[in-house]
Amino acid sequence: MMEQFVVKATYDFIDEIRKSDIFKEYTIQKKKLKKHPDLFAKVCEFREKNFTMQSDAQPDELFDKIDAFEKEYEKFRENPLVDDFLNAELAFCRMMQEINGRIMSKLDFE
Repeated sequence: MMEQFVVKATYDFIDEIRKSDIFKEYTIQKKKLKKHPDLFAKVCEFREKNFTMQSDAQPDELFDKIDAFEKEYEKFRENPLVDDFLNAELAFCRMMQEINGRIMSKLDFE
């Protein structure tokens, strides 16, 4: 069980993340996109395919697969709702990765 001061600090930190411009933009874009359920479903499919491709592809074939994937979804990404959401999601993910990296580096976790 976590110590109470760590739990409180965690919730305080979550509140600070929610106050960030990056998270606010992500939330705004997600709400806009979810107003179009069919489009949101296609974005989810796009994200799943992208994740699978990057996880499963061999390093020597990854560049070609990414290139083909980007061409396949080029028109789809031209939709401002799609592009704005994916850009906001990417910014949020990068922020969370940076936070996690800083935490792990300061804890000397191996």
